[in-house]
Amino acid sequence: MHTKSLALPLAASIAAALSLSAGHVQAQSATMEKCFGVSPAGENDCAAGPGTTCAGTSTVDFQGNAWTLVPTGTCTEIDLPAMADGTPRMGSLEELERDLPPA
Repeated sequence: MHTKSLALPLAASIAAALSLSAGHVQAQSATMEKCFGVSPAGENDCAAGPGTTCAGTSTVDFQGNAWTLVPTGTCTEIDLPAMADGTPRMGSLEELERDLPPA
C-alpha cells in the first residue's frame, strides 16, 4: 500500500477516537457538579479564592471558596464534621463565606 492509501484510514481512526473521548468528557461533566466547602486542605479541584491558583491550593479544611467535583445531586448530602462551634457544615453549589484562610 502507498502512503496516501494509509493516510485516510489512519485519519479516520484518529477522528473517531477523538470524538469518543470528547463525548465521554461531556457525559462526565453532565453528571458532575461543583461543590464548595467539602474538600480537605490541598485536595480541592479548583478555585480556592484570592492568592491561589487552582487544584490543590486550598489551605483550610472545607474552605468555603474552594470546590470539588461531585456526582450531581450529592453536594449537600456529603457527611462533613461540624464546625468548631457545633454548627453543622454542609457543601454548597455556591461559594461559601465560611472556613476561609486568614487574610
